[in-house]
Amino acid sequence: MKPDHSQLSVRRQCTLLSLTRSTLYYYPHGESAENLKFMELIDKQFLETPWYGSRQMARHMQREGHKCGRHRVRRLMRLMRLVPIFQEPKTSQKHPAHKIYPYLLKDLAITRPGQVWCTDITYIKMKRGFLYLGAIMDWHSRKELSWRLSNSMDAGFCIEALKEALATYGPPEIFNSDQGSQFTSTDFTDVLKDAKVKISMDGRGRWIDNRMIERLWRSLKYECVYLNAYETGSEARAGIGAWISYYNQNARTHPTA
Repeated sequence: MKPDHSQLSVRRQCTLLSLTRSTLYYYPHGESAENLKFMELIDKQFLETPWYGSRQMARHMQREGHKCGRHRVRRLMRLMRLVPIFQEPKTSQKHPAHKIYPYLLKDLAITRPGQVWCTDITYIKMKRGFLYLGAIMDWHSRKELSWRLSNSMDAGFCIEALKEALATYGPPEIFNSDQGSQFTSTDFTDVLKDAKVKISMDGRGRWIDNRMIERLWRSLKYECVYLNAYETGSEARAGIGAWISYYNQNARTHPTA
């Protein structure tokens, strides 16, 4: 069989640029145009009312004239990793075989950069689909230390972002995350253990600990993502990268912080 030169070219580009293929190209997800539109509407409304569960969101959609029942809303919210703030944080599903680490931030005064880092994943609207964005944030400075785009929810892109942040800034004292399967996977936690970082995970009722990075997502979406119709991962990467650079330069004065 003759080699596929287009695929070989993509692999060479990824190797030379040290990028995953999902950051260069976008492969559409198997959602209908109607569902993609509903996802955009749900995402925007959830930024305004993060306490909405699937029942309340479905009622909102119906009030707005959209034929979108609760079962569909619930599936789409799960796909987008949207969980109302009054519930136990499940921004991605726990893995029954993964170890859950204790929460270390209760009553802790966070007074300096490098003391605590946090992470999260969010849904990014595209012109004809969507991607996921994972980021590492320094809790004290509010700066984004590293980030990755991916077209799947495996742990790989989260691990890449973590390794880049550690290589660039050195290890923090504590790393805090939710209990999503990406962050509880041994591949992810082993990177932290090897770097001698204490692992902290949000417990029940600790949704408030993600408030800084949630504010970041809100600003990113309103100031960047919703204003553009990115077609490819490379376009999204360039646009989001420019916005994050701007944000980092103004982290303490930007409304997000």
